[in-house]
Amino acid sequence: MDIPIIMPNLGNEIDEAQIDEWFKTEGDMVTEGEQLVLITTPKVTMEIEAPATGILKKILVPADELAAVGSTLGIIET
Repeated sequence: MDIPIIMPNLGNEIDEAQIDEWFKTEGDMVTEGEQLVLITTPKVTMEIEAPATGILKKILVPADELAAVGSTLGIIET
């Protein structure tokens, strides 16, 4: 089953964030709750956790790109 990694809502005035760094590469095992990707906005820098345990199947938004709130950043295959 494919589980999306979703860009969270970061506040009323934040529409997008920059992907600074992926801590894993495609094909790596990830554990639910593990820090997976670092994002930055003008107001906050935060890490997004893996929503499930499995394999990081696909990174859809690479480092140094912008992603909209609610967009899919990557896919975990359970």
